[in-house]
Parts: sequence; C-alpha cells; structure tokens
Amino acid sequence: MSMLLRVHLLHLRLLNHLKICTMKDIAHHEHTRPTLIQAQAMTVALSGRDLLGCAETGSGKTAAFTIPMIQHCLAQPPVQRGDGPLAMVLAPYRELAQQIEKEV
Repeated sequence: MSMLLRVHLLHLRLLNHLKICTMKDIAHHEHTRPTLIQAQAMTVALSGRDLLGCAETGSGKTAAFTIPMIQHCLAQPPVQRGDGPLAMVLAPYRELAQQIEKEV
C-alpha cells in the first residue's frame, strides 16, 4: 500500500473519532489534512493506547498529542472540588513548555 493511501486511510479513521467542536477549531486554523505523525499518533492516542512518536521539527508533533488530550478532557464530566488534573504536559525545558502553552 502506498504511503499516500495509508495517510489518507488514517485521516479518514481520525475524522471518525474527533468531536465536531474540535473539527471546527482545526478548520478555523485552516488545517485541511493531518501530517504523517498526526495521522498515525492521533489514531493511536484516541483509541486510548500509549505511544511514542519521533518526527522532525515543524511536523506537527504538538498537535499530534494535544488534540487527543483535548478530546479526552472534553469527554469528562465537569471537574468537582478535589478532582485531580484531567491532563498534564511535561516538557524537558522551559522554552518548549512555553511554546506548547502558546500553541495550545
């Protein structure tokens, strides 16, 4: 199977898992197709499995893990007093943490 066909099939599978509000936000930012790392990683993450992804700078890694994280948060009941965090992002250095915060 060609790489392009594989990415297209992953893209279709991904669309079936995303909420409408998430899809509208992605469209608002004029993203039309996921990158390879996004198509592969989001499909795995949205199914509830752990993953480790490696890709070049600028390939969309942040979106690959934050979109499924946001989907998870949206699916939870409202937070009550004493509840822990719904999600946590750890970064190895401050500049990367600030970049992730800005993008998300």
